[in-house]
Amino acid sequence: MKTIKDSVHDHIEVAGVARDLLDTPTVQRLRHVRQLGTVDLVYPSANHTRFEHSLGVYHLADRALSHLGIEGRQAERVRAAALLHDVGHGPYSHNLEALVHRRTGKFHDDVGELLATGAVAEVLASHDLDSDRIAGLVAGEGRLGQLVSGELDVDRMDYLVRDAHHTGVPYGTVDHGRLVRELRFVDGELALAEGNVQTAESLLLARALMNPTVYSHPVARIGKAMLRRATERLLDGGDDRASANEDGDGEAIDVENLRRMDDHDLLVALRSHDRTAADAARLGRRDLYKRAVWAELRDTPDEIVDADHATVREHEREIADSAGVDSGDVILDVPARPSMTESSSRVVVSGEIRPLGRQSTLVEALKATQRDQWRLGVYAPADFTERVGTAAVSVLGLDIDGALVSDVRPGIHATLDEF
Repeated sequence: MKTIKDSVHDHIEVAGVARDLLDTPTVQRLRHVRQLGTVDLVYPSANHTRFEHSLGVYHLADRALSHLGIEGRQAERVRAAALLHDVGHGPYSHNLEALVHRRTGKFHDDVGELLATGAVAEVLASHDLDSDRIAGLVAGEGRLGQLVSGELDVDRMDYLVRDAHHTGVPYGTVDHGRLVRELRFVDGELALAEGNVQTAESLLLARALMNPTVYSHPVARIGKAMLRRATERLLDGGDDRASANEDGDGEAIDVENLRRMDDHDLLVALRSHDRTAADAARLGRRDLYKRAVWAELRDTPDEIVDADHATVREHEREIADSAGVDSGDVILDVPARPSMTESSSRVVVSGEIRPLGRQSTLVEALKATQRDQWRLGVYAPADFTERVGTAAVSVLGLDIDGALVSDVRPGIHATLDEF
C-alpha cells in the first residue's frame, strides 16, 4: 500500500492493482496535463493536473465500493477504471477534445487501445483483469460503469471540489462524503437513497455555478479557441495566413501523436513551427484576442448555433473578408446548445426511483439560467475588434441589440470581466 497526501481528500491509500498502475508511463503522463486547460489564464492557481484528479476519483470510487459492499475482482476492476479513466486525455484536457474527435472519431474515454498494450496491459494481466472490461467501465458500460461515468459518478464529485479548491471559487463545494455514502443500486440503476433530493440538487447547482465562473469564463474560452486554432494549423501543416509554406517549417503533427502528448510537448511543437510560433508566443505572454461580439442564444439564428465545423470556418472567412482582415484574425466560437445531463440523476422518493428533473423544480430554473448564460463569441486582435464585430453582426445575422459588439456598443452584456 502507498499513502499519498492530497490537497482535497487529505491522505489517499492506494493498494492492489491501482498501486501497480500508478507508476506506469501512461498514468504518469497525466502529471503534465492540466485539469482545466486554459483556465489558469483567469485563475493563476488553477494548475492542478489530471494525475491528482485521477487519484481523487480512485479514492472516492474506493469509498463508494466499500459503502455499497462490493468486493473482490469486481471492486478491483472499478478501482483500476477510476485511476485510468482520464488516460485518454490529450494535452490541455477537454480544450482539444472536439478537434481530436473530428479527426479520429474518438473521445477521451475511448481508451481500449491504451489499456490493451504496454505497461498498463501488463499490470492488468498480472492481476488477472481484462483490459476490455476495464475500458468498458471507463466508458460507463454496465451497472458498475455508472460509478465511473454517469450522472452520479465519482469523477464529477472530485472535479467540482478540486476545481473549486484550486481556483479559489467556492461554488463547486459539494458534500462528496454524503454523496458517496448515499449511493445505492436500485434495479441495476445507481441512485441516491431516500431523503437525498437536496443532495442531488447540490451537485447540479455546483456544476451550474462553476460553468460561467470557471469552465466557460470568457477569457478561458478565448484562450481555448486560440489554442485550438493553433493546434489545427499544426495538424494541417498549413496556416490561414499567407505564410503557409515558409521555408524551414517542420512537418505536420500526426493526430495520434497529438493524443499522446502532454501540455509541454504541445507547447514545444507550437513554438517549433513557423506557422504556429506566433500563436504560441501570444498564448505564452497572455496576449489574447478580445471579444468583438458576445451574443445571446435568443439573438443568434438557429443555423449559426447548429453549424458544423466547416460552416463555422466558412463564416470566419466571410467575416474576415467583410472586415478587411486576414482570416486568421477572426475566431468564431459557437458553444453547443445548453444541456444538463445531471438532471437525469436518480433519487429514491417514497420508495420509488425518480429522475431528478421530475422531482426538483430547481432543474427547470437552472436550465433557463443555462440558456440565459449561453454566448456566441467572435474574437479578434484588439486593433481589429470594432471592424470584426460590425462585420460579424452582418454576416451572421445577429440581433445587434442582444450582442456586445466591441467598442461599437460599449458595455452591453459585459456580464463577466475580462481580467
